[in-house]
Amino acid sequence: MTDRTAAVSRETAETDIDVTLDVDGDGDSTVDTGVGFFDHMLASFSKHGLFDLTVRCDGDLDIDDHHTVEDVGIAVGEAFAEALGDKRGIERFADRRVPLDEAVASVVVDVSGRPLYEFGGVSGSGATGGSSRAQRSDGKFSQPYVGEFTSTMAAHFFRSLAMHAGLTLHCEVEGENAHHEIEALFKGVARALDDATRIDERRSGTPSTKGEL
Repeated sequence: MTDRTAAVSRETAETDIDVTLDVDGDGDSTVDTGVGFFDHMLASFSKHGLFDLTVRCDGDLDIDDHHTVEDVGIAVGEAFAEALGDKRGIERFADRRVPLDEAVASVVVDVSGRPLYEFGGVSGSGATGGSSRAQRSDGKFSQPYVGEFTSTMAAHFFRSLAMHAGLTLHCEVEGENAHHEIEALFKGVARALDDATRIDERRSGTPSTKGEL
């Protein structure tokens, strides 16, 4: 199997980040972002996706956690894109539902090369004339913070990851506790990415009628 590893560094006026990734790892991680709950989520992402991951981030936490979480998402996304290369032989598609106590996360991913991120669900709403119409609802978390971590930044992390890894990523979550909701999402995305990036030995090329992703 081709070595699917990457090392990415990103330095701006707001953050200084180093990331290493082995897609075919054992789930080992070393993470230090300065945000305890975010470190916990990245370690969980590594463990449940069986990705070996190191993340070091020195960010402007004196302002808030926004730049740290966003830029780590960018760097981890870039690392996936680099490690997967031409995506030859991968499964490409995957979906997972992951519970954590009362919370349930649903994740669908296509390692498509066409970045798109949706967080929320589709709910039915009554319409006149006896018909019903579905409308998209934005995803929400039950509490605004988990420790020093701003809950909405979880969705922002996955948007940054999807945009820079070239993923079509659809996520939904429901529950009553933001810690559980966010952790279920990180585990769900990890499991779906592990499935989608696995090598299918029946494939000799890139899984697309275009010949490339």
